[in-house]
Amino acid sequence: MAYIDYYKVLGVDKKASEKDIKKAYRKLARKFHPDLNPDDKAAEKRFKEINEAYEVLGNKENREKYDKYGEHWEHADEIEKQRAQQQQYQQAYGGGFGDFSGFGGFGGGGYDESDFSDFFQSMFGGRTRSSRRNVKYKGQDLHAALQLDLKDVYKTQKQTVDINGKKIRFTIPAGVQDGQTIRIKGMGGPGINGGPSGDLYIKFKINEDPKFKRVGNDLYTKHDIDLYTAVLGGETMIDTMDGKVKLKVKPGTQCGTKVRLKGKGFPVYKQEGKFGDLYVTYNVKIPTDLTSKEKELFEELAKLRNHGK
Repeated sequence: MAYIDYYKVLGVDKKASEKDIKKAYRKLARKFHPDLNPDDKAAEKRFKEINEAYEVLGNKENREKYDKYGEHWEHADEIEKQRAQQQQYQQAYGGGFGDFSGFGGFGGGGYDESDFSDFFQSMFGGRTRSSRRNVKYKGQDLHAALQLDLKDVYKTQKQTVDINGKKIRFTIPAGVQDGQTIRIKGMGGPGINGGPSGDLYIKFKINEDPKFKRVGNDLYTKHDIDLYTAVLGGETMIDTMDGKVKLKVKPGTQCGTKVRLKGKGFPVYKQEGKFGDLYVTYNVKIPTDLTSKEKELFEELAKLRNHGK
């Protein structure tokens, strides 16, 4: 996997604060959003790179792993586990035995060759074989995939997965991203010689939602309003992930107008009470199948508009 400098992708310094990273991401995401760059493959590619970078740098735990392991950040836990096992092995089997001059008897008489051999047999024979049998090793890590709808990860919930015939129930924190992997400690394979169990890694596949498009922690949706409300202003009911809200429409609202509902987006992963924003794009519906009376009124209105000019 080629190294990608996510800091460079977002145009921020490696010491940038969470706030600066989020600000840079939002600015770039809006600039290269597919809705604003239709049929632009370069912008689409850039948009994906920006989101990939934010999924890493916008998450404190992922950012720490990335800063330490670079392109191998997703395997950080496995690397740490292998290092720990290597250290256990070295402590059990290697490292030498130091200087034995402190044990009285060697060099000063009082021990014959058989005593000498017996001593080394007890030190390097019996004890070493025993220590090998008693070394504790961590069990094998297991990996699984879980496919969910967007609404399933809007709120923290519990799920049950079947791993090798064993049902494991665990909590999914709200705000999990598509492609994100979480670790469930101790739910992997059994340890060896009484060692700790391995861990279970679950990778999430989040299905696209028919109504809401998720970009980081923000949501985007389209909403129809009738011509009369667009011209005269009024109120309309907007769907959010958490129910409906009433929104005022300004007189003279144009088709394609975008409004922001602060805090009505997606929950921020493991940051309780924090949400992204919801962006609503208005689509003005032109009335069809007009009655003769309605056509007459529209014609009269057109004459008034033209006469005023």
